[in-house]
Amino acid sequence: MDTRPILNKTISIKDLKEFYWLKEELVKFCRIEGLKTTGGKIEITKRIENYLRTGEKNLKREHIKKISRSKFDWQTEKLTLQTRITDNYKNTENVRKFFIDRIGKHFKFNVEFMNWMKINTGKNLKDAIYQWKFIYSESKNSKAPKKIAPQFEYNKYLRDFLADNPNLKRDVGINLWKIKKSLRGNNKYSKEDLNLIDKN
Repeated sequence: MDTRPILNKTISIKDLKEFYWLKEELVKFCRIEGLKTTGGKIEITKRIENYLRTGEKNLKREHIKKISRSKFDWQTEKLTLQTRITDNYKNTENVRKFFIDRIGKHFKFNVEFMNWMKINTGKNLKDAIYQWKFIYSESKNSKAPKKIAPQFEYNKYLRDFLADNPNLKRDVGINLWKIKKSLRGNNKYSKEDLNLIDKN
């Protein structure tokens, strides 16, 4: 069984990618090495991998900032069904109020809808309302479990463990996760993980 290595600048890219790291550990590494600490776990890990591979402290694309052409103020402007989605769109309280007034109090920003707004510059808020209702209807009718973002490995592991072992307690899954994350390899739940209890 491989011992979890120390996360410092001598670590191999293979070890970086094959062991589980808390975001706090990745951020600490970045601070020590003078790298940016912003972003989620996946983004920070890519930044560290690039640094280990090239010695460069910033990914080139991080220097390029998208310049918005529109001056539309989503916080203060009066919104109508014909208001076009601009390249500087933001989920403001003004926008939230607009959608609540037209959809109802059950309106909430969700990831799928926010992503849709980002890539649909030029469409209007009437289109956005239609899209939100479509997403809402799909989520209500779907029996499939909600997607968990890839950086939330613990949440996904525990959910998969409980789904596969309805008769076992949550604590067992938590203990299994603690063992699994210290090992080399992916952090996805598998039936074989139950054998790890006997070995520890």
